[in-house]
Amino acid sequence: MKIALAQINPTVGDFAGNRDRILEYAARGAELGADLVVFPELAVCGYPPADFLEKSTFVAKAGHTVAELAEWTRAPGRPSILCGTVMPTNVPVGKQVKNVAALLSGGRVRFVQQKMLLPFYDVFDEQRYFEPAAHQQLIEIGEKPLAITICEDAWNDKDFWPRQLYPVDPVESLMEEWQKERVKEQRIILNISASPYWHGKAQVREDMLAALAERHGAYVMMVNQVGGNDSLIFDGSSLVIGPDGKVAARGASFKEDLVFFDTDAPAVSAAKPWDETVATWSALVLGTRDYVRKCGFKKVLVGLSGGIDSALVAAIAVEALGVENVVGIGMPSEYSSLGSIADARKLAKNLGIRFELLPIHEVFAQYQHVLKPLFAGTPFGLAEENLQARIRGSLLMALSNKFGALVLTTGNKSEMSVGYCTLYGDMVGALAVIGDVFKTRVYSLSRYANREREIIPQATLEKPPSAELRPEQKDSDSLPPYDVLDPILDAYVERYCSAEQIAEEQNLDVALVRSVQKLVEQSEYKRQQAAPVLKVTRKSFGMGRRFPIAVKVQV
Repeated sequence: MKIALAQINPTVGDFAGNRDRILEYAARGAELGADLVVFPELAVCGYPPADFLEKSTFVAKAGHTVAELAEWTRAPGRPSILCGTVMPTNVPVGKQVKNVAALLSGGRVRFVQQKMLLPFYDVFDEQRYFEPAAHQQLIEIGEKPLAITICEDAWNDKDFWPRQLYPVDPVESLMEEWQKERVKEQRIILNISASPYWHGKAQVREDMLAALAERHGAYVMMVNQVGGNDSLIFDGSSLVIGPDGKVAARGASFKEDLVFFDTDAPAVSAAKPWDETVATWSALVLGTRDYVRKCGFKKVLVGLSGGIDSALVAAIAVEALGVENVVGIGMPSEYSSLGSIADARKLAKNLGIRFELLPIHEVFAQYQHVLKPLFAGTPFGLAEENLQARIRGSLLMALSNKFGALVLTTGNKSEMSVGYCTLYGDMVGALAVIGDVFKTRVYSLSRYANREREIIPQATLEKPPSAELRPEQKDSDSLPPYDVLDPILDAYVERYCSAEQIAEEQNLDVALVRSVQKLVEQSEYKRQQAAPVLKVTRKSFGMGRRFPIAVKVQV
């Protein structure tokens, strides 16, 4: 059987655009002689649609779009289409919609497979919306039987995972049906997915699907969505794995692709080395590009301090949007070093972007003058430091309003974890590009940015991190060194380890670990007011990590 896997980049709610993308790739599949062209989970409406699923007009538009796609298949010689969409359940009890894979052939919806396993963890919220399937069944195309699954339906193999999340395994049920009815037929398991990226997931996904293929003696074909939708980034990386567990074909990562495979002429794909620094860079570039463009904007503003975080964000933005769409704004105060201003200028020159300097000395002095009667008798401290950050935030937002450019925030995950950031100051903006990147990883990504030539100045890479909000300030004045802090945060924020576990594991004083934990807990109110964070780790700040603000507990 000749199958084309079309990993496309849909936009939530853009039914016309998604339809045209599907038809474009269906036509490309037809040119290759495909019998079937397969598209990702909810490709018709975009993933994740969230509460749009509760709007009957949204669901109705999905139905109209599916009808248009089905009509395309009416013409002789055209391949069938298998695509993900939402459909009404039309039942009096239970959820109103279902997540389905619709097989379109001969001008009609020939078959619908409903998703059975609905994830309700991390960023997933599918049990909120969808009615799960009660059963699964095989379908034939050209006398070839197919087992169709949707994303999570393939993620419950008892032989791969130490603990199953669900009491049923849709793939196992489909293979039992195959064993009863089609014993001699070549086994093909199709999986349409919207599987978001995080560090290490691509390898886990490949290993899991390979184990599934070997266990059932089947071809496993997974087509995955690509692109960014809000905080989530989808890497594509679609796969065809043979019954021997070896990868027979693979799609590109972080860009659209069409993977063609003929089960009657199998091949083995060369192993693809997976570098997590390159993958993270690609994810952040894609996530930034899609967030800006899908929100209807072209240009972005980045406050350039001369530090490494803002330098990295600017470099990512340039690759994502082009030099003509990125503007750097320097906003030095009396505490900004001449070196930092020079580094910001040099970065802008290296990137080729427009750079504007807006000194805040006079504005800061005026604020202090206005506040002087109330601040009388108090020492210079956090209020004055944060005031500088808030002046900068106000200037950036004024420019955003005036010129219609989104502000990209520059805080990293280490800072957001412990609250080393200013609410309504450096946290203002539309997107936290590196909000899921620990400081130590910021350096590795910055070195990658310089892979071909110097983009980020060497002085920026070498100087001690500083917010420059008071004389001779350094991050290490308030925080442990980042090579100590980041492993603690990784263990506590991403793996939920206790203070005692972290102290023992990392050979640290438990009091130090508890002090870091306290900073994390005290900063929850800031994170819940932060810009959306591009997710590149297993546990990022945002909808996948849910904690109350008012608490009195350390665990």
